[in-house]
Amino acid sequence: MTLTLYHCSHARSLRPLWCLEEMQLDYELINLPFPPRVFAKEYKEINPLGTIPFLIDGETRMTESSGICHYLTQRYGPTDLDLPVEHPEYGSFLNWLYFSDATLTFPQTLVLRYTQLEPEERRLPQAAEDYGAWFSGRLRHVESALETRDYLVAGKFTIADIAIGYALHLADRLPPIRDRLGPHARDYLERLRARDAFLRALEKQKT
Repeated sequence: MTLTLYHCSHARSLRPLWCLEEMQLDYELINLPFPPRVFAKEYKEINPLGTIPFLIDGETRMTESSGICHYLTQRYGPTDLDLPVEHPEYGSFLNWLYFSDATLTFPQTLVLRYTQLEPEERRLPQAAEDYGAWFSGRLRHVESALETRDYLVAGKFTIADIAIGYALHLADRLPPIRDRLGPHARDYLERLRARDAFLRALEKQKT
């Protein structure tokens, strides 16, 4: 076994954990308390950034959740979770992967920080509201894309759905932005959450 994933419950590392389960790869999962840089300080000796996820595959070290999913499909494919470069929707596929973290998850993390993680005296309701509105504006792109399709690209479930699906899952766990999910995004999220691999990932993060 060479694959090792460091993970925190419901953190961005859920993306690669879900991908590992979809691909049915052998791996070691190391669950840490969140945030590990505070509650598992020895973790910084393994990952100096102190962030989650952290994937080890032989000499390879990776910290970006959507990038890890892409790496796994390329390194351990072929798999239906990926799209070949020559596919007409390959550009859209990559765009969703990058969009998932840079555009959707980024404002969510600030909502989380300024409503839950900071001490009470350092919480900033206005900042949380502003970034929640930012998230809502970007979420409209997802809602529109799902009006006529069950999955984001190629008429099938791919890692683009893992990447975007996690962002929606996180939003649903944050009361300030939970109600911002539109009907198409909500149906899509519940469809993804019903997948066996997602359910296995949730179960494994409990141990």
